[in-house]
Amino acid sequence: MKTYVHHVKYYETDKMGVTHHSNYIRWMEEARVDFLEQIGFGYRKLEEDGIISPVIAVECEYKAPTRFDDHVEIAVEVEEFRGVRLAIRYTMRKMPEGELVMTGRSRHCFVDLNGKPIILERNFPAFANKLKELFEATSR
Repeated sequence: MKTYVHHVKYYETDKMGVTHHSNYIRWMEEARVDFLEQIGFGYRKLEEDGIISPVIAVECEYKAPTRFDDHVEIAVEVEEFRGVRLAIRYTMRKMPEGELVMTGRSRHCFVDLNGKPIILERNFPAFANKLKELFEATSR
């Protein structure tokens, strides 16, 4: 499991002073980009290698609000990896108290620059092995 910390900005809040729900999906993306960088396969490198990873589904379950100036720790885990498809789980907690604020999931596929599916094990084994290793670690 890797973590990322987001500092809630004023513009991310609504008239009620709480974070607008749409921002949590952006934070999931921020955390995912950081996660891939942490494991040595940042988006820039993937795209240079001809790998595109579009989002095919997103789920969020809101547990508690966040507000301007809160720090939110986002834990990122590989929930599922099937060669062409990847599911990532997110758990967001307010810092420092650790209050659960959101759980979510994003699903992705891997395609080339022409939009054709890529089987990572065959074309990019180092990346596939890393995702498989992380998936197996969370499955235990």
